[in-house]
Order: sequence, then structure tokens, then C-alpha cells
Amino acid sequence: MRTSLFALALALAAATVATAEAAVDDALATKLDQVIDTALAEQRIVGAVVLVARDGEVVYRRAAGLADREAGVPMRDDAIFRLASITKPIVSVAAMRLVEEGRLDLDAPVTRWLPDFRPALPDGSEPVITVRHLLLHTSGLSYGFLEPPDGPYHRLNVSDGLDQPGLSLAENLRRLAAAPLAFAPGTQWRYSLGTDVLGAVLEKAEGKRLPDIVRERVTAPLGMDSTDFAVVDGDRLTQAYADGDPAPVLMTDGIVVSANGFAVTFAPSRILDPGSYPSGGAGMAGTAEDVLRVLEMIRRQGEPLLRPATVAEMAADHVGPQAETQGPGWGFGYGWAVLVDPAAANTPQAAGTLQWGGAYGHSWFVDRTNGISLVALTNTAFEGMAGAFPTALRDALYQHAPMID
Repeated sequence: MRTSLFALALALAAATVATAEAAVDDALATKLDQVIDTALAEQRIVGAVVLVARDGEVVYRRAAGLADREAGVPMRDDAIFRLASITKPIVSVAAMRLVEEGRLDLDAPVTRWLPDFRPALPDGSEPVITVRHLLLHTSGLSYGFLEPPDGPYHRLNVSDGLDQPGLSLAENLRRLAAAPLAFAPGTQWRYSLGTDVLGAVLEKAEGKRLPDIVRERVTAPLGMDSTDFAVVDGDRLTQAYADGDPAPVLMTDGIVVSANGFAVTFAPSRILDPGSYPSGGAGMAGTAEDVLRVLEMIRRQGEPLLRPATVAEMAADHVGPQAETQGPGWGFGYGWAVLVDPAAANTPQAAGTLQWGGAYGHSWFVDRTNGISLVALTNTAFEGMAGAFPTALRDALYQHAPMID
């Protein structure tokens, strides 16, 4: 009888704990749902997939809004998005796998693999650009959307990897090499087409196309079956939208989206054209679930792809406050921003948090101290990347005390 009573007590205790955990999850869902519902109601985004993991367990998952507003297609949690700059960390991981194997040298000149890629400084001198410079965006290269409308990037028609469907990598590298460098490599930081050049280096180093390298080194080992430099299932591809008033507008090829002084040209059909070069900085399409797999690999200190020491190097700030693309308090590592000073950044995230996004409307971060990974893919640029939406999600998450150690 006493054994039965003891078993009953244990069962009641377990039920109480389960009820408390359910209440905690419900509270988190309520906070995040409110942020998403508000953004949809205010027509700042058209649709989104949001995932949150804590210590490797998904604690929040939601597909909301519409994948295709004009056709009335609801968002689904396995929707495929044009990833834009979420491509960068994936390609950077592939590069670091080759570094670990001794097949790539971070401090070797790019000309070892690309002998004709010799962009010069304005005085005509040709400085050495290394693989490390490409990873860190300290090469002196730039992006067209960062350059003046009458500058050489626009005169040469350099692609940012988001436009010009069917353009070859060789042609874009030729155009890019003809533009003067913004500064001597290693002396400053500027967000750039460096990861596109890195992709070309990887192709020459391995004698394979970049999509095959990334598939073999990253996406296949992690089970990222829906992420590639082509769309694996057209029925799941979301439409792309741009900020508009009173509602986002459907993107068409050649649309220019402006915000904060930048003007980015998009061609949504680029991902559907097999002739488009595989942009290492912006060329992939995939799902939120797959992106989370990459982030969780980093949170696990590289397991099963990279050594902990390699992740530590990738996650260190190598450039200091000159890379404050995320605002004060942020530096930059290999493929992402690194939080150096949470107080200066006015963020609840812990120091060492990694964060970046994608121009089509995406944001993500990994707070390794608190074991939190968040992926928020939307189909609305730039609100989903740099508007109020990602900040509101972050703040709602950190207001949920059980998420924070």
C-alpha cells in the first residue's frame, strides 16, 4: 500500500512539473505570437517562419501569414526562402572545413587560386588579398549597394549576387577586379562581395562547383535536405515582397528597395535560373529548419563538422568596432557579427552572441551562453531583417525569464 501511495505521489509530482512546463511554453508562445501577429496585422510582413531552440530543443515553432499573398497560399513551416546573406555562414563553414583538412590556407593570397583576380588600389598598386581578408570583409572589396550610383561598381555593372539572373561567376569576377579597392587589405572593414570571391577560391581549390562543395561539407552531413543553390521544391518557394505603404509590394526582377541610405537591386527569378552563378554571399535558398541546424552545430562548438578551436576562431571578433553593422558593441568574425559589449549594444543577449541576417527579410542569432538559437525567416525586405520585427522578437524572448540562465 505504501508503495502504491509513493508511486501515486511521484505521478502527481510529475504531472505538476509537466503542467508548469506547459505553462512556461504557453507564456513564451504568447509573447512571440503577439510580436508576429502585430507585424502581420500592421502589414509590415507578409509571412514568416520562426523557430527558437534552447539547449538543442525546439521550444517554439510557428509558420504565420502567407507564402504567396496574391494566390492566398498560407505559410508552412517547411517553406523555402531565398536566403540572401544567410548563405555566408554556410559557405564560411565549408571553407573552414577545408582549412582544418589543410586544403586551404587562410593567409595564402587569393591569386594562388585566382591568378587573374588582381583588383588595384586607386594609385594602381596591386596589394595582396588573402583568404582571411575575404572571410572577414577586410579585403578592400565592397558591394554595389554601398557604392555611389555613379561609382565604378555601377559603371561596371558588378552584381551583388542578388540580381542579374544568368550572369556567370567568371564575368562578375572580371567586373569586380576592374573596380578599385576601397582601402588596402587588412586596414579597414567593409561588407563586401568577398564571400563570392571565396566561393570561387573554393571551386579552384577543390576542382568542384561550389554547390557540390557545400553539399558535401555542410548541408548533407547536417541533413539540410531543403537548402541548396537551387530550389529543391518549387511548390514550397515563397514569393518575395518589399516594404511598401500601406502594404508590402510583390517583388519583380529589377526592383530597387531602399532603406537607411542603401538601395539594393533584387531579381527574385535569379534562384530559378540555372545559369546564375552560385553566389557564396547570397545565392542559396532553404528553410528555417535547415538554418537552425547550422546554428545548432555552431552552438555545439562545431559538432559534428568542426573542431571547437575552429569555432572559437570563427566566433571571435577580429575587426573591432569598425564593423558595427549591427550598431555599437558589435564586431565581426567569420560569416557573422559578434557581440562584444551588450551594454553598448543595448541588448539582453550575452557577450559572444553571433548574429546576422539576409536582405530578403531574415534574421538569426545564437546566444551560446544562454543556449538559445533563433531563426526568423520572412518574405518581406527589409522589415524582416532590419525593421522592428527582429528586435521585437528578441526582446519578447528575453523577457521570458525561464529562457535565461
